[in-house]
Amino acid sequence: MNTYPTTALPDATATRPAQSLQDAPSALPLNPDRLWRRLEALSCFTRPDLPWTRRAFSPEFTAARAWLRDEFASAGLALRLDAAGNLIGRREGHVPGAPALVSGSHSDTVLQGGRFDGILGVVAALEVANALNDAGHTWHHPLEVVDFLAEEPTDQGVSCVGSRAQAGTLELSMLLATDVHGETLAQAIERIGGAPEHIVTAQREPGSVAAFVELHIEQGPVLEQEGLAIGTVTHIVGIHRVEITVTGRPDHAGTTPMYLRHDALAGAAAIITRARHRARALNQTDRYVVATVGRLAVEPNATNTVPGRVRMSLEVRSDDPQVLRTFVDELLQGAAAEMQRCRVSAAARTLTLTQPTRADERVVAAIEQAAHRHGHAQRRMPSGAGHDAAQLARIAPMGMVFIPCRSGRSHCAEEWSEPAQVLAGTQVLAATLQTLDQELAGSQAA
Repeated sequence: MNTYPTTALPDATATRPAQSLQDAPSALPLNPDRLWRRLEALSCFTRPDLPWTRRAFSPEFTAARAWLRDEFASAGLALRLDAAGNLIGRREGHVPGAPALVSGSHSDTVLQGGRFDGILGVVAALEVANALNDAGHTWHHPLEVVDFLAEEPTDQGVSCVGSRAQAGTLELSMLLATDVHGETLAQAIERIGGAPEHIVTAQREPGSVAAFVELHIEQGPVLEQEGLAIGTVTHIVGIHRVEITVTGRPDHAGTTPMYLRHDALAGAAAIITRARHRARALNQTDRYVVATVGRLAVEPNATNTVPGRVRMSLEVRSDDPQVLRTFVDELLQGAAAEMQRCRVSAAARTLTLTQPTRADERVVAAIEQAAHRHGHAQRRMPSGAGHDAAQLARIAPMGMVFIPCRSGRSHCAEEWSEPAQVLAGTQVLAATLQTLDQELAGSQAA
């Protein structure tokens, strides 16, 4: 069932070409076999016991980064690793001082994630650069391919680490956040070659990015259900990620009567249930709301001890800023009586808060025109997932291209897109960047 806001979904075949097909640049000579081989190779950097797992800062991630460096170099890109740990490959343009067209995504995964989330955008952008190199073409603008560090939530609870740094939104409190072993995010960044003490140097200067375009699987069922090849993203929902701590008292599980217990896990369960019901009640046809508790740390986590403390992650996603602002406070206020009955207390602290982000209309139009040029049916649609693109939108015109994924499944081993779907998305990405290169060069000349 489509849970997206229906008001954001006009006619699937509607396009608004940015230029006539006769004036469109010729298509780049993409290599479908190379594109698919790279996807397969990069996905295989995974924990063998937990496919497909390549957590940021892990040995699998480090090995994948080394492989990507070689692939970037083979595509003729000049390499650098910025202070935030973003891997960047650059192909110069022929207009001195022109801002860069940027494309890419991330190579890290969630635990037991999929084979396409993130890496599709990196490999597709790399294929565009490789095709330019193969053809000996140079655009007006430089092209940069970026593997952003840690788009998925790290063990320190921070997501979009690399893109936040480029947008100037990676705060000191995030760098000081720790994982369960006490390693800070700053220490983890340094461990993979970044320089957190110079993190400000990773921030993009205003005007240094002409546009950012990211290719991604939809991570939902809409495109597949409607038989469409391409989704043109109109906006990305906001995400409020908090840590809720429920504090009780550890006691002997056999000798403490039920009415005298201060059971933190019972209190946490009440909050989780209330969050689920509240999100379902707030979700409407014109407002998207989901809430998820995806991580629990129970202390002392022993079979024969009443839980004394629970730390849990709560993630609220919505395209309504008011929901993002009020959901957690109203949740805890509503749960106050249940906390009292459980003889526990609850407190929340914000880890990250990202507001809903709209795509740039010029980039949206370029994506639609690119899909039309290649004969791919498309529709406008929002994204219920977070992306590095939401951070880049703070400093540059942004757009996203979606392709279908089987049964809408993502963040799981069953995540899949067909080679033809991957090629279609890469064609649209390449054509979009070509169109923007010409349009923006014309605007600058005028």
